[in-house]
Amino acid sequence: MTLPQRLIFLFVFLLFTSISSSQLSDLAKIDYTRLPKGNSDVGYDRFRGLFNYPFKVNEGSFFLVGLDYSKIELSFDSGIDAFDIDAIEDFQLLDLNIGYTFKMNGNWRFGARFTPGFSSNLVKKLSFEDAVFSGDIVFIKDMRHEANIEKPYQLILGVSYSGNRGIPFPLPFISYYRKFHPNWSYKLGIPKSNLQYHLSEKSRFKLVAELDGFTSNIQDGLLVNGDKIADKVNMSIIIGGIRYEYKFTDHLELYFNVSNILSSSATLKDRKNNSIISVNKNNTYYFRTGIRFKI
Repeated sequence: MTLPQRLIFLFVFLLFTSISSSQLSDLAKIDYTRLPKGNSDVGYDRFRGLFNYPFKVNEGSFFLVGLDYSKIELSFDSGIDAFDIDAIEDFQLLDLNIGYTFKMNGNWRFGARFTPGFSSNLVKKLSFEDAVFSGDIVFIKDMRHEANIEKPYQLILGVSYSGNRGIPFPLPFISYYRKFHPNWSYKLGIPKSNLQYHLSEKSRFKLVAELDGFTSNIQDGLLVNGDKIADKVNMSIIIGGIRYEYKFTDHLELYFNVSNILSSSATLKDRKNNSIISVNKNNTYYFRTGIRFKI
């Protein structure tokens, strides 16, 4: 297999094994995402802030609580007349993170997280229809810092569900990380895969493929084409591109993504999750930057 063929194979593998979710290791994060409208009928900007605080229960066991807030601003083409674009330009998402982790026998650790919250355009008071629920259960074997391991690795197995993700069913959480060269490492699995080149101990580049997006309730519904009511908006994006990360310390990191849109969908749905109308989505580029504090 030639080098170009290997690179194509790797990129396709990354794409089909990558569905984005926030990393379970983030303790705090400020994040901005921009999807320019371009030749599409819709684009969006997302501002996100996340904070988690761990409480030590006993040796090797921690209880975690935190908040994850996002404000999403959609920008529609002014020529759309099938529905009132002003009614669904702004959405807010807030999740309460509740987690617990403890060390098991050997080198394994168990982690679980339950995340209730809401996702809505908030044109009136919150109701149960705005509620969303998410959760993760994972088993982690971390051998990245063992002195007697020639090629450090980490294995994570579990299951993840997010009501905000835009995918209405649980997904397997599988992640295998290995550093196979002083300057090269990879992470393969679901929900995220990447190939990493370590410029130094503080900076690295990643070839990434991910899925981003959100699902949110539309309060009071939205009249579409004069005869149908949309109760939800769903946006899903598959991206592939380059990510740069710079570590100020072992735990504080700056990152920046420049990606190409491989596939995207923007759909209004009814209460039973049936699609009512899809918006033209020919977006080309995706930008994301932020700073995070992680374990």
